[in-house]
Amino acid sequence: MKMADSQKIDAPRQKVWEALNDPDVLKAAIPGCEELTKSSDTEMEAKVKLKVGPVKATFGGKVSLEDLDPPNAYRIVGEGSGGVAGFAKGGAAVQLEEDGPDATILHYEVDAQIGGKLAQLGSRLIDSTAKRLAGEFFAAFGEIVAPSKAEEAESAADVEPAPEAKKGWLGGLFGGKKGDNTDVAQDTA
Repeated sequence: MKMADSQKIDAPRQKVWEALNDPDVLKAAIPGCEELTKSSDTEMEAKVKLKVGPVKATFGGKVSLEDLDPPNAYRIVGEGSGGVAGFAKGGAAVQLEEDGPDATILHYEVDAQIGGKLAQLGSRLIDSTAKRLAGEFFAAFGEIVAPSKAEEAESAADVEPAPEAKKGWLGGLFGGKKGDNTDVAQDTA
């Protein structure tokens, strides 16, 4: 199975490159990833739980980075086994293209092979699942590297107000400070 696509990420190429090499970012972006540990600068071990049609399996395997050309490109190669569910192996050529100072276009070409029960599911189901998983990965990766404007505004709203802006709920109702019930006393008299 082969597929290729690209995605624009609103972040500088160096930031995208660093994220592509950060196991924490990759673990958060890979659908079903339970573990991802870096054993060297170019080797990682992964544990991923996936459901492909009726087959549900946990795959354990190794991932290596090859043909490194920082911060432009690399090839990621992996092989994993899901026990009786089968195996998957393949790779992806990843290329980063600058699109202005604060944007990057991430191009990828995936080539994968599967065997075991997974191979018996049919190429249509496998292809659609692979495309869905790739789409989920790159959407999550893009959101981690360059959060959307709505998410940035939401996180800015979560920032606690300055101490002088804080009031108790009662003081907020009547415009006084917390503990200052002079307005309340005047209204009730």
